[in-house]
Amino acid sequence: MAASLWLRGAASGLRYWSRRQPLAMASVAAVCSRSMASKTPVGFIGVGNMGNPMAKNLMKHGYPLIIYDVFPDACKEFLDAGEQVVSSPADVAEKADRIITMLPTSINAIEAYSGANGILKKVKKGSLLIDSSTIDPMVSKELAKEVEKMGAVFMDAPVSGGVGAAQSGNLTFMVGGVEEEFAAAQELLGCMGSNVVYCGAVGTGQAAKICNNLLLAISMIGTAEAMNLGIRLGLDPKLLAKILNMSSGRCWSSDTYNPVPGVMDGVPSANNYLGGFGTTLMAKDLGLAQDSATSTKSPILLGSQAHQIYRMMCAKGYSKKDFSSVFQFLREEETF
Repeated sequence: MAASLWLRGAASGLRYWSRRQPLAMASVAAVCSRSMASKTPVGFIGVGNMGNPMAKNLMKHGYPLIIYDVFPDACKEFLDAGEQVVSSPADVAEKADRIITMLPTSINAIEAYSGANGILKKVKKGSLLIDSSTIDPMVSKELAKEVEKMGAVFMDAPVSGGVGAAQSGNLTFMVGGVEEEFAAAQELLGCMGSNVVYCGAVGTGQAAKICNNLLLAISMIGTAEAMNLGIRLGLDPKLLAKILNMSSGRCWSSDTYNPVPGVMDGVPSANNYLGGFGTTLMAKDLGLAQDSATSTKSPILLGSQAHQIYRMMCAKGYSKKDFSSVFQFLREEETF
């Protein structure tokens, strides 16, 4: 099973590196038990650009943490703050019965759960495992089956909002899994987000996230194109952004995360497109959308074009820049 998971992850990850039914009494007891133990340690695996501020918000709410990251330097500030840092995902599972993972790709998630030193090697029965990575929905479903065999619970809970929302604790979580366990997950996720939405069975959280990022990529490219055209027609970029944001073209990419340097403060375009949500990750998410569209026979004409644009950006030196750098890419490309 681990091998088949890895192959599925490779297909999506290597290609371009938030009326409920009454709860059963036993489930109520389990949820209550977790709530009463609310300040017991929480495991957190993956403290990169998103995981770092998410983990810090759990700390602010009084949760002791058990931290692991494949890059030891990423854990240093947590160690300095008095949190426990361990040497593998298995060690996290040995010390915590609630674990959050925040990883870049399907392959990373498979390794963290099913690898030689993965969570499943030492997971305790009754543990709650929440994966906030954005990965293939089918990988989430397979991981859930493996976790269930160990007597634990798996939920997918990818996020939207970017680094800024992660820092402020205003992320949106899209949660898939057993509905009776949602309250237990919400207790933790509510410390890191302002919106925690139950989507349905395992995999539906990932499905919602993939659809969101498909739309986000298209709208960011559209905003970049409109801003570039307006500037070349002689419009002041701040004035153009102001007009767009009071008109029907308004969107998140224009009013909250504008891609044009000098239009907004506190966004990646004001910092040479450093930080934020990397172009490589957007290309990866669009690959997941493309795979899902193919398997469901859903036409995504603009989505496919957006996928190709972000792949080209990765090939032309934009891979480590924020995905809003598509504005810079379009400014420099004259051959489309």
